[in-house]
Amino acid sequence: MSDTLLTFPCEFPIKVMGKATKDFGEKVRQLLTDKQVELLNYKERLSKEGKFMAVTVVVKAQSQQQLDDIYRLLSAQDWVTMTL
Repeated sequence: MSDTLLTFPCEFPIKVMGKATKDFGEKVRQLLTDKQVELLNYKERLSKEGKFMAVTVVVKAQSQQQLDDIYRLLSAQDWVTMTL
């Protein structure tokens, strides 16, 4: 019995939030591509006040383990406030 409702491989959106800097989005993309995660889509959005940035990446997830690893990797960065 599977402990996930997802069927792999699948497209999976991940939102990463942190303080707005010039290179925040690039750091997210670079971190994922360094781990050979296939990025299918990418979008940046600034908060209304411009202090925070949300980056949404759609990845081609190969397994639940890969998704768990991605969330752990992103959450471990001191420049990331939250991942969803």
